[in-house]
Amino acid sequence: MVYKIFVELFKIWKPYVFPSPISVIETFVRLLSDNTLTVAMIATVRRMLIGYLIAAILGVVVGLAIVKSEFLDKNLRPLILGFQTLPSVCWLPFAILWYGLSEKAIIFVTAIGSIFSITLAVESGIKNVNPLYIKAAKTMGATGLRLYLNVIFPASLPFVISGMKQGWSFAFRALMAGEMLFATKGLGQVLMVGRDLADMSQVISVMIVTIVFGLVIEKAIFGPLENQIRIRWGLKNT
Repeated sequence: MVYKIFVELFKIWKPYVFPSPISVIETFVRLLSDNTLTVAMIATVRRMLIGYLIAAILGVVVGLAIVKSEFLDKNLRPLILGFQTLPSVCWLPFAILWYGLSEKAIIFVTAIGSIFSITLAVESGIKNVNPLYIKAAKTMGATGLRLYLNVIFPASLPFVISGMKQGWSFAFRALMAGEMLFATKGLGQVLMVGRDLADMSQVISVMIVTIVFGLVIEKAIFGPLENQIRIRWGLKNT
């Protein structure tokens, strides 16, 4: 109440435009208590994992194909670069036409949002491996698959991990866009309900959850991976 009086008195902003921290906390607790947030998080994480796993597998395969084929390097790589600049939300009409208003459509948008960045990261990582590593490995008899597994892949990991981290963020943005349009449950759907009801406390609560989720993934997965790789290649002290 004091907050509302203060805002109205000094004409800073309206409470329904930018809610107080207490209002956001109350809304967050309410969403947790009625399991709305829990169910939404589970649905979002499941879609994210499926879509990102598909993107990672296809991205690695396509990236390797571009490296091995000069024809694909000249013709497919520029096309992938163009698709990379295209906002993921542009794929939503195709997803709806191909899969309808379903889980498959959201997963498709999630996967397509990150596949191009992962592909380019794999391609760039392999191409930027120090030639001395490859020459040294060949003089010791490493060829074919053994050369890739023991030398080229490990040396390209800094590029690949950076691309996968970027792909994760792209995939999450695409997923939120898909859920905001036609999902029956998920963080994007909860956010849209808050918007439709003009409940900015709910909108901000979902935004905070999304930010915290991204930070947890960074600290728990991508951060340790990057540190281990940098230590292994002598770029950081233990």
